[in-house]
Amino acid sequence: MDLAIILIYTLALLLIFFYSLSQLQLLVNYLKARKEPDASEKFNLNNSEEIPVVTIQLPLYNEMYVVERLLKNIAKIDYPKNKLEIQVLDDSTDESVEKTANLIGQIQQNGLDIQHIQRKNRTGFKAGALKEGLKIAKGEFIAIFDSDFMPEPDWLKKTVPYFKDPEIGVVQTRWGHLNRDYSLLTRIQAFALDFHFILEQTGRNFGRHFINFNGTAGIWRKECILDAGNWSGDTLTEDLDLSYRAQMKKWKFKYLEDVETPAELPVLISAAKSQQFRWNKGAAENFRKNYMKLVRDKSVSFGTKFHGFFHLLNSSMFLIVLLLAILSVPVLYIKNTNPQFSWYFNVLACFAVSTIIFFSCYYVAYARIHGKGIRSFFRFIGMFFTFFSVAMGFSVHNSLAVLEGHFGKKSEFIRTPKFNINNLKDSWKGNKYIKESFSLNLILEAGLFLYFGFALWSAFLLKDFGLFIFHLMLFGGFGFVVINSLNLRR
Repeated sequence: MDLAIILIYTLALLLIFFYSLSQLQLLVNYLKARKEPDASEKFNLNNSEEIPVVTIQLPLYNEMYVVERLLKNIAKIDYPKNKLEIQVLDDSTDESVEKTANLIGQIQQNGLDIQHIQRKNRTGFKAGALKEGLKIAKGEFIAIFDSDFMPEPDWLKKTVPYFKDPEIGVVQTRWGHLNRDYSLLTRIQAFALDFHFILEQTGRNFGRHFINFNGTAGIWRKECILDAGNWSGDTLTEDLDLSYRAQMKKWKFKYLEDVETPAELPVLISAAKSQQFRWNKGAAENFRKNYMKLVRDKSVSFGTKFHGFFHLLNSSMFLIVLLLAILSVPVLYIKNTNPQFSWYFNVLACFAVSTIIFFSCYYVAYARIHGKGIRSFFRFIGMFFTFFSVAMGFSVHNSLAVLEGHFGKKSEFIRTPKFNINNLKDSWKGNKYIKESFSLNLILEAGLFLYFGFALWSAFLLKDFGLFIFHLMLFGGFGFVVINSLNLRR
């Protein structure tokens, strides 16, 4: 039994190590990309003959609190009215439908081509709505914004020109955060998303590896969508699915790190969990659906297959980390009752290099947003350990999502409730879309909170503090998740 535990523990460390190596290569790519000037050919939008027709799609589902902000912001988009169409793809089932209709009527009076499109059912959820709108879209290019996104008026002028290259199928922009500093939870989410949108997206794109359209704040060539097989609702992340299908059809993606599109982060842990569940399960579903197709494609390089593996399997790292965490406690006891294994545990300690790699990668992304300097560096250290602690606290919830995805269990597309939170004075209380249901996951999370409390006590009992910081982070992470989940129910 001891040998089996050590073997599984070692394999988990190895997988995390190889994942860290993939991140290290993305860091190298990112640093190279920052030094290389962008020589992309572009449309000249000052020449009316080069201005293409664009359709903006706004998929909605019961967005009472943010629909007004969304539509008023979209109405400010600076683009010739005769070349712009706006589709409000409204699948709502509540009173927000009437509010949306009234707002659209007011905007139409200003001469904008904006249509309120409703379906009789939510077949295919968001993917189904986008597909339905595409059937009648006038635009050669299709921009998509979720209800909480606030593109700047010149957004189309910054993105559309890149489509002069006929091989470009998608232009994706970086997400910003309207409420980054609202709470510790929003700061943690911003920390993780900044890493993805700065280092991962830029690093993969520069290395000519597959990246993903992020579901919003990007623009597609209509021909690319159709050529790749159109939107499909058979996974919870239809954006990732279509992205891989399009790139396997040899369409190129262009990522614009310097074009920021602000959006609202979930302010409740239940909303963050809902979003995390969909993203992580959807990634696992896409691994099942698309990875072997990528492997069998002889025209795709080994490097792209390697990064595609960790890209699609990224959410499964939660499962690996959870396994590693649970096994670390018996490993602590095995280490102290089997001195003959001491040399082996000294070798395993070398895997701490993975933490150093992650630390370096996240710092580069953090410094890009917050700047360098001593104060910024020490704030980063605090946020780095806080983020990974809370991420490990989410590991039970996210691991269950990953397992459902890998085993093919189907579930509905659960939207993330929006709150119209823009500053510290705004409140989420009274939001009609909050569902206070009890989750059995909370029992598991509370049990692991106590389990890692026992691990901390064991360090003093055995006088072995080699895993103390790791167990302290797990204890704090699960405590954060449990306490915040219980606070919502008071």
